[in-house]
Amino acid sequence: MLFTLSTPARIRRSLLLMLGLLLLVLVGAPAAQAFTHPPAHAMSATAVHQQTPTSVQAQEFDNRISGVLRGVDGPIADVTVTATGNGFDGEATSGPNGAWSIGVPEQGTYEVAIDEETLPEGIALAEGQENPREVTFANTSSASTLFLFGEGIVAQQTPFLETLAERALAGFSFGLLLALSAVGLSLIFGTTGLTNFAHGEMVTLGAVLAFAFAAMGLPIAVSIVLAVVGGGLLGYVQDAGLWKPLRRRGTGLVPMMIVSIGLALALRYIIQFFFGGATQQLPGSQSPIIDLGSVSISRNNLTSLVVSLVIILVVAFLLLRTRIGKATRAVADNPALAAASGIDVDRVIRIVWVIGGMLAALGGVLWAYYRPGVSYNMGQQILLLIFAGVTLGGLGTVFGALVGSIIVGLFVEISTIWLEADLKYVGALLILILVLLFRPQGILGRRERIG
Repeated sequence: MLFTLSTPARIRRSLLLMLGLLLLVLVGAPAAQAFTHPPAHAMSATAVHQQTPTSVQAQEFDNRISGVLRGVDGPIADVTVTATGNGFDGEATSGPNGAWSIGVPEQGTYEVAIDEETLPEGIALAEGQENPREVTFANTSSASTLFLFGEGIVAQQTPFLETLAERALAGFSFGLLLALSAVGLSLIFGTTGLTNFAHGEMVTLGAVLAFAFAAMGLPIAVSIVLAVVGGGLLGYVQDAGLWKPLRRRGTGLVPMMIVSIGLALALRYIIQFFFGGATQQLPGSQSPIIDLGSVSISRNNLTSLVVSLVIILVVAFLLLRTRIGKATRAVADNPALAAASGIDVDRVIRIVWVIGGMLAALGGVLWAYYRPGVSYNMGQQILLLIFAGVTLGGLGTVFGALVGSIIVGLFVEISTIWLEADLKYVGALLILILVLLFRPQGILGRRERIG
């Protein structure tokens, strides 16, 4: 066997490891908050004009509403723009390049207006332009709005196929991000039968640890690697200290699922206690846009796509070509037969928990860049989509989780062409329900006999 210590000693050791992880969050989170937020007296109630050729006025908030004012003859400078809503009232002045930006305290709906008295002589809003107008944004830290000036000006529309291609690329990137966490969840379900509702907090912990390490002064690449290692350690601790003892006692899957819900709530609010309720940003969360022909994608999303694809290919190779991968598939197919053939089932499950924790942590870091932002409940926000990907592809099938996650990601992003941003996740869950009505085992799942 992999361990020779008695169960109580092993549980004590596991609890000490878990407390060590929480202590790391305790130490890192306050430093991280001090690193990212200036003192209250340094924050302005209104935007401060920056003396640079391309300056805009912006308040010190992570969420921003922005735009560029351009007329027939070029940029329009020194125009006052206001934003009100959610108990907030702010303003900015367009810079020499016509750009303006207003920081807002939280996401939601704001009323944005141009002070027409500050427009240069001879320039007016085009006919039919709403002023003020409502701007709504959620699950993203920025929103933009366009004001048109002059008679007969018509907004230039992006061709539908270009918009579709751009949304499809973003959806593929988001789907691969989901797949990282979904593959880990599917591996755990396949080998143990457990539906782990605490998987979302493993996603959160990855982002929080990366943020804490970065706030300590470590390079972001090193911080991400350490966060992934921390996610694997949490998976190890969970199995050694909680799930293995429950399995040995013969605890049923439904009680274990309820335990996972309690664990999820406990971890979520422990993280909130130490990390705080505010949304923080990882270094480099604001990235430039890259043009790939007629399609545009942010550098962070493109990096996320490449990293996710490489990691998923590595996991696929491990499952298909290595001894531990074959042992994992054997345990998932029939644990009793695998044990009879000489496979150490407990050791395989332990390794699966470590891999699942590492994949969830990496998925959390990429999710923090995609949103963008790190918050104590970010794993909860994405957990249903992870479940949707796993269930849609087929419970317990790794490649099914990959296919299901990509479908969910594509649908979520493409649906924004027609749906409001707040409704895009609803459509993905409706697709899940429809698929399960006609194919309960999922896309790649196997039909099972009952009775």
